[in-house]
Amino acid sequence: NRFFFLIMIEPIKEEAEKLKKKYPLIIDKGLWSSETKKKLYILGNRMGSSSLYEPNKTAFKIHNIKEKDYSNFNVTKTIEVHCTTLDNALKEIEVNNLDYLKIDTQGSEYEILRGMTDFHPLLIRIEVHVFSMYKNVPSWTDILGLLNQKNYIACDWKTIGSHKTKIPAEMDMIFIPNYKNSKGKELIENNQEKFISLMLIFGQINLLKIIGEELKLDIK
Repeated sequence: NRFFFLIMIEPIKEEAEKLKKKYPLIIDKGLWSSETKKKLYILGNRMGSSSLYEPNKTAFKIHNIKEKDYSNFNVTKTIEVHCTTLDNALKEIEVNNLDYLKIDTQGSEYEILRGMTDFHPLLIRIEVHVFSMYKNVPSWTDILGLLNQKNYIACDWKTIGSHKTKIPAEMDMIFIPNYKNSKGKELIENNQEKFISLMLIFGQINLLKIIGEELKLDIK
């Protein structure tokens, strides 16, 4: 990727080994809010939907998944994975700065964010399940509340997939530092070029203009 120096997380050892052939930094552990071991539910027919939470087939209708496709979400095996916090994982590979964070972990987003206390990304992109298709996943509103505590505001969301509800069952959401207070303002001002670049990459041009005017950013 020409925009980012990638750090990728892959707790399934075989998949991590494949990625290591293409990318320089692969962390072959899971992420959680603490150092722990967790059961990973592997969906062999749909590896990208594997999760630290068990699939909940009673929720599939809301996601407009056809019954003939339910078998794609069958758990084919479970493995135990070592999980660490985002803070510890990055410090272990001597990374001191995290400018952009993308989390798409089929339900573990909240716990991963709880494990981030020492890093303050300029832009966070998260897949949020309003109606989760996994069992016992924290509410999506918990994610919003936690990010609010960490001084982030939502600036965009896009519907993912199909759904039977009037609101999206899944969304890609983008969060940025709260530029309305001193903490968020300082984070943005100290990283102007990176913040501007990220906002442009993710199409937040109109909002960037407003923030630029309020914070007197050097937008050319």
